[in-house]
Amino acid sequence: MKFSKDVTSSRRKNRKAHFTAPSNVRRVIMSAPLAKELRTKYNVRSMPIRKDDEVVVVRGTYKQREGKVIQVYRKKFVIHIEKLTRERANGATVNIGIHPSKVQITKLKLDKDRKSILDRKDRTKKDQKGEKGKIVPAESARVD
Repeated sequence: MKFSKDVTSSRRKNRKAHFTAPSNVRRVIMSAPLAKELRTKYNVRSMPIRKDDEVVVVRGTYKQREGKVIQVYRKKFVIHIEKLTRERANGATVNIGIHPSKVQITKLKLDKDRKSILDRKDRTKKDQKGEKGKIVPAESARVD
């Protein structure tokens, strides 16, 4: 059932929007869920994947394989993980593309920007935001 008249529910238009999305939108589409420990630590469910994050594959042929992200290939909507390669017929080794939704981030590469994203997405802070700035009767007596 459609809830918003401003957003299309047409399969054709949604597919076109997905496959012609610019790089900054693809970054958000290419998000991966965080492992249980990270989820409890940061109170964040998922993050856009980044080079040098450590991940574990949770679906498909390469399930349970772990490694570091060596490339985020936004054009093809895949990531390349170190040690996840295969031999081509001519003997060349090629990286295997895995979609980020099929992996789980086990270790984040944290920098200043990434920390600010985690702070912004923190669920517990959103819950406390409603209480911020409320005047308690004891404070109002003090103001007078």
